[in-house]
Amino acid sequence: MMKQPSTSSGHQQQQQQQNHTIVQMPQQQVPAPAQQNPPQPNRPSLELLLGNREEKYIKFAVPLYEAAMKGDWKAAEPILRQDPHLMRAAITENEETLLHVAASAESTKAVEQFVINLVQLMEKPDLELQNKNWDTALCLAAAAGNIETAKTMVQKNRALIEILNFKKVMPLYMAALFAKPKMVAYLYNLSNKMVGDCWTHDNRGWVLQKCVEADMFDVALNILNDCPNIILPNRLLTDVLLALAQKPRAFEEEKTNSISTKIKSIFAAPNKKESAALELLKIIWEKVAKMGKKEIDDIIRGPSSVKTNKEGKAKRGYFSRVLFVAAKMGNTRFIIELIRSYPDLIWKQDHKGKTIFHFAVKFRQIEVFKLIYEIGAMKDLITPIKDENHNNMLHIVAKSVKQQQFENASGVAFQMQSELLWFQEVQKMIPPQYRQRENKRGKTPKELFTKEHEALLKDGREWMKDTASQCMVVATLIATIVFAAAFTLPGGYDQDTGIPFFRKEASLIIFVISDAVSLICSSTSVLMFLSILTSRYAEYDFKEALPRKLVNGIATLFLSIVTMMIAFSASFFVLYHNKVRWIPITITALASIPVMFYIFLQLDLFKDVVKAAYQSKHLFKPNKKRTLYY
Repeated sequence: MMKQPSTSSGHQQQQQQQNHTIVQMPQQQVPAPAQQNPPQPNRPSLELLLGNREEKYIKFAVPLYEAAMKGDWKAAEPILRQDPHLMRAAITENEETLLHVAASAESTKAVEQFVINLVQLMEKPDLELQNKNWDTALCLAAAAGNIETAKTMVQKNRALIEILNFKKVMPLYMAALFAKPKMVAYLYNLSNKMVGDCWTHDNRGWVLQKCVEADMFDVALNILNDCPNIILPNRLLTDVLLALAQKPRAFEEEKTNSISTKIKSIFAAPNKKESAALELLKIIWEKVAKMGKKEIDDIIRGPSSVKTNKEGKAKRGYFSRVLFVAAKMGNTRFIIELIRSYPDLIWKQDHKGKTIFHFAVKFRQIEVFKLIYEIGAMKDLITPIKDENHNNMLHIVAKSVKQQQFENASGVAFQMQSELLWFQEVQKMIPPQYRQRENKRGKTPKELFTKEHEALLKDGREWMKDTASQCMVVATLIATIVFAAAFTLPGGYDQDTGIPFFRKEASLIIFVISDAVSLICSSTSVLMFLSILTSRYAEYDFKEALPRKLVNGIATLFLSIVTMMIAFSASFFVLYHNKVRWIPITITALASIPVMFYIFLQLDLFKDVVKAAYQSKHLFKPNKKRTLYY
C-alpha cells in the first residue's frame, strides 16, 4: 500500500471493495500488490551539469533557461538546431529540461508559442522526461495552471496524463493541489473522469480532497457522481469533512435579486438552489451516517492521539474534531446536515468535555448557538455540562473572547456590550442552580466575567470618553457659529423698524429655520456628550444607556452640520436673489462636499452605534423559520 504524498494533508490509505459511493474501510490492512520491477524515472541527460560549468552550463544551459522564461524562440532555436540533443538535457540542478522550464514559466503568448515550436522538434519520449522529483513537464504546467501549454504537450503525447511522479500522483492531482480550476476541469475530462487501470481509490480520493480544499466543489461533486464505487478510507473522509467544515461561506444558498424572481416567490414557494458544497456533504454524510457508532466517532473526531499538556503530562484525546471545527467556524449549515441524520451529535463532546454549543459560545458563533432553541428541554441538560476544569457554559461565556472575534465592532465599547448580551443570554438559559457554581479555581461565572473583562471595561470607558469629547468640541463650535448667525441675518435690517429687508424671501425663511434647527441640534448634542462624560461607566451601562446616548448625540450632531450648511447656502441666495444665480448655486454645491465627506467617513461608526443601541436586543431572537427540524 503506497503512502500519500507529503504535499497532501491526507493519511495512510486502505482499500476495500464495496458497491456504493462512500464506504468504510476494513480495520485490517490490505497488502499492496507486489511489483517485480518498480517503474524508474525517465531522466534527462546531465551533460550540461557535469564537468566544466563555463564550457557547457554557462554557454548553453543559461541562455536556454533565459529564453524559456521569456518565450524567446529566436534565441533558443539556433542553439537547438546546432545541437538537437540539448532538448533532452537538464538545464537546472533539479534536472529540469528546457520544456520543464517553459511549462512552469508565466503563461504569455510568447511562452505558449515557444512551447509549440519546441514540442514540434521533440519526439514523444522526450516529453516524458522527468526531473529529480519525477515530475514531467506536464506536471509543472498543471501546477502552474498553464492550460494552453498543457494542451500542446497532451496533443503530442496523451500518455503524459498518467505518468506518476515520485510521490505517486498525476498531473491532475498537481492541478488540484495548487488550485487551478480550469486545469483541473481540463485534465479531469481528459482522464476519462479518472477511470482506468492507472487510477486507484487512493489517488482518486486525494484529488477529491484537494478539490474540496481548493473550493472546487463542482469537480469534487462530479468525482463522486462519476465514480459511484469510489472507496474512501475513514481517515480521508475525516480530511474531506474537515475541509468542508472550515468553509461556512461555501454552504450559503444562492440568492437572486431579480424582480421576476421576487414576483414568482409571492405565488409559489421559493426554489433555492443548493450549493455544490452542500450537495457534496449530503452525499458523503448519507453514507457515513449508516456506519456504526465507533466508525462515525472516528470520522467526526479523527483518530485518538497523545499530546502533552502544560504540566508535561501526556493525554490521549481526539484532536481533529470535525464537528467542533464547524462550530468554531460558524458553519451552521454543515452542522444542521449532520445533526438531521444523526441527532445524537448534539451530545458529542471533545477531548475537553465541550459540546458544539459550548464551542458556539466560546467563539461567539450566534447562528450555531441559536440551534439550541430548537432542541427543547434538552438544552437544560446540555448547558450545565462541565469541561475538564469544571466550567459550565456560563463560565465559558464569561471568559473574554479573543480580539479578532470583534473585527466587525467599531470601538471596544460595543465589544463590551456584545459580551454582556452573550453573558445574559446564557445566564437566562442555564438552570438557576448552576449559575453560582464554582469551577476548579473557585470562580463563579459572574466573578469570572468581571475579572476577565476588566481591561475591556477600561478600554471601553476610554474609547467612549474620547469619542464623546471630540464630538462635543465639534458640536460646541457649531452651536457658537449658528447662535451668532441668528443675529446677523443676510441682507441686513431696516434701521428704523429692525425688520429684515428680505423677510418675505423664501431663501431667508429657509436660512432662519435651518439656523434654528442647527442651534437646537448642536445644543442637544453637547448635552448628550456631556452626559456620556459624566456617566459612572458600570458594566451594565454599556448594554443600553451609553450606546443610546452616543447614537442620539451623533445623530443630532450630523443634523446640526447639515442644517448649518443649508443655512450657509441659503444666505447667498438671499444676497443674490435678483442677480447672477450661478454664484449661490456654485457655493451650495461646494458647501455640500464637506458635509458628504464627513458623513461618508462617519457612516460606518453611526451604523454600528445604531445597531448597538436599538438592534442588539434582537440579537438572540430565535429564527422564525426552524432550521434544524422542519
